[in-house]
Amino acid sequence: MVTSTTSTIIQKPPVLLSRWSSSSSSHGLNRRRMSVSIRCTALSDLFGGDFLRPDLRRWLEDVEKHKALAVYSPHEGGYEGRYLTRLRYQGYHFLDLSARGLGDPESTLIKIHRVCPPHLGKQPIARWYFPPEVDYRLSLLPPEARGLVLWIIEAKVLSKAELQFLALLPTLRPKVKVIAECGNWRNFVWRPLKEIANLSLPEEEAAAAAAEL
Repeated sequence: MVTSTTSTIIQKPPVLLSRWSSSSSSHGLNRRRMSVSIRCTALSDLFGGDFLRPDLRRWLEDVEKHKALAVYSPHEGGYEGRYLTRLRYQGYHFLDLSARGLGDPESTLIKIHRVCPPHLGKQPIARWYFPPEVDYRLSLLPPEARGLVLWIIEAKVLSKAELQFLALLPTLRPKVKVIAECGNWRNFVWRPLKEIANLSLPEEEAAAAAAEL
């Protein structure tokens, strides 16, 4: 009589290790605790950047002074909403546009421009004419409105000539302010759009004239 003995194999459930785990048990426990904790490298990670750097007043002053600004916001977003809201509290209305697909800014914003809808090969080619975006919105502003803010996202795809036109738009339409998102940075910063578009600023012209004398 042959008896066969079967060995019982006990399988343990797999242990899920964190990517912070280490070979040492004591150090591994500490590293696992770090993997589930929130690490803040600066106070700006806990509070809004405008609370630590109270620059909202300077923001309003620069908008009124330069009338066209190039802004650079963090990649995670969220900070530009505070500055937009502060302008809204001042009585401004907003026109949000994307630079992608904008076409010729001069024709789209201050001229009657035509748009050809896709015919898909089955319909005749038609042309539709639209009123100027900026002038149309200005005509709809209530009497108590302070002005119109043209907020353009993804303005980094625009050429220098198109940025120069946006920088000069407040001169053509005095009630219009231009805010163009020209890129990203670690903090929310801004520069005069004329400086980004390589246009001479009035202060620089005065300083250059004084230097020549």
